[in-house]
Amino acid sequence: MEGLLGICLLWAVLQRSNMQIASPATVLNCCEGDILLLLDSSGSVSNYEFFRLLLFAAELLRPFSLGRGHVRVGLLQVGTNPNLEFGLDVHNNQESLQKALQSVRQLQGDTNTEAALRVAQRLLTETSENVPKILLWLTDGVQPGDVDRPMSELKAQGVSVLAVSTVHGNHQVLQRAVTPPRQSHLYSVDIDTIEIITEDLREAIIKIICAERLHVIHLTSHSATLQWRPVLSADSGYYELWYNSMWKTDNETRRVLPGDSNWVELTNLQPDTTYTAALHPESNQNLFNTLSVNFTTLPDVVSPAVVSVSDSGPHQICVSWGPLQLARVQRYTVEYGAIPSGDVHTMTLHSQQNSTILTGLEPGTQYLVTVSALHVNGKERAMTVRACTQEASLPALADLQLTIVERQEVQVAWQAHQEGLKGYWLSWETESSRSIKPSMSSVYLPPTSRSTRLTHLAASSRVCVSPVYSSGRGDGLCCTAERHTDSSQWG
Repeated sequence: MEGLLGICLLWAVLQRSNMQIASPATVLNCCEGDILLLLDSSGSVSNYEFFRLLLFAAELLRPFSLGRGHVRVGLLQVGTNPNLEFGLDVHNNQESLQKALQSVRQLQGDTNTEAALRVAQRLLTETSENVPKILLWLTDGVQPGDVDRPMSELKAQGVSVLAVSTVHGNHQVLQRAVTPPRQSHLYSVDIDTIEIITEDLREAIIKIICAERLHVIHLTSHSATLQWRPVLSADSGYYELWYNSMWKTDNETRRVLPGDSNWVELTNLQPDTTYTAALHPESNQNLFNTLSVNFTTLPDVVSPAVVSVSDSGPHQICVSWGPLQLARVQRYTVEYGAIPSGDVHTMTLHSQQNSTILTGLEPGTQYLVTVSALHVNGKERAMTVRACTQEASLPALADLQLTIVERQEVQVAWQAHQEGLKGYWLSWETESSRSIKPSMSSVYLPPTSRSTRLTHLAASSRVCVSPVYSSGRGDGLCCTAERHTDSSQWG
């Protein structure tokens, strides 16, 4: 407990002593990449140095936006055996990362950097993420081991290696390990003044993982939305954008965009056409690369391109269509009629409407529905679908009564709705001389029947009556004829 308390106090003291380092006021959204911290946690590093390195890493990474699409950070400790403190996909915000760095404990043991580099190689190269990757080696520089080969393999696979050493040991090994330029990728500093390299090292990292890409985030047949990582502000410059079809069928379009913008929508494009777009940040303070992207607009879609039916009931159907094209469509017309020879009904709707409910329909009937659009250029487009209303719910039996007549006989009476009635289906249980179990009996009665007498009923016989219509059987009613225990009567 005392050791843990001492560690917490040391971290707090180091944080207070480091408060003079000004953290950037805004989060850096400029970057996308993976940073794996390779932290020397062996016994050659003093406890004080270890936590100074952790605090340095926390301040170095504090401004970055974290997570996929931004910066992913992992921490791998070097000791007798490597220890992955947390992987690249663990922390998606600064609060989580900062708490994790505060809770890291030193491994002690040998400086087995070579084994840790094998783990680092797997983490940084065996991934589908096509983003810049950085290995940031934080070490005291004492006896790092044979690291030349694994470092060379990492660099050959596109990983940028940067290093911070707290003493001047094995400087040649460190020089061979880092990627050029060494003046911004290798730092040897005193642990008590390590904060003086924070901004320079962060700038070196930004140059590697700065996401200089122009993305197409939305495409239609006549528009495209482009997005990029902001590198300017409202008062530091502006963006110049130009675009044209690859076959130069149109004149090149140029636009000037404010420095605080990070997206733009290109409109009035031709369908199914390949375009090239370029964006150049203009600033008196820095020089920036020109970003470019090629994209192909979608094939032309003329409304209505799709017509669907839903929420069908016995007397109504909801018809929907799309896409809405307010600038291209004057009005819609919906025509519908029962198949094969029903009357045709017509509805005229505004161009901003993309659905309507057809009412007053016949249940269980198939309809032909046509949606047509009159476009502003005078052309029409129509699409036809078939739709079917649901069957009307069949009336249930209104009433059922059993009246005891004699032993094992009962008078059954009922009431039902007469419209569309075709008859009744009556079922009951009778006693069987061949079996202990009662047998089922049933009979179909004409629609004029209102009652009937049943004989030879089994004890506790279940009597059911259902109305029958041309489209099916309605819900019936059932009653149980029970024999009293003190007599042979039914009740």
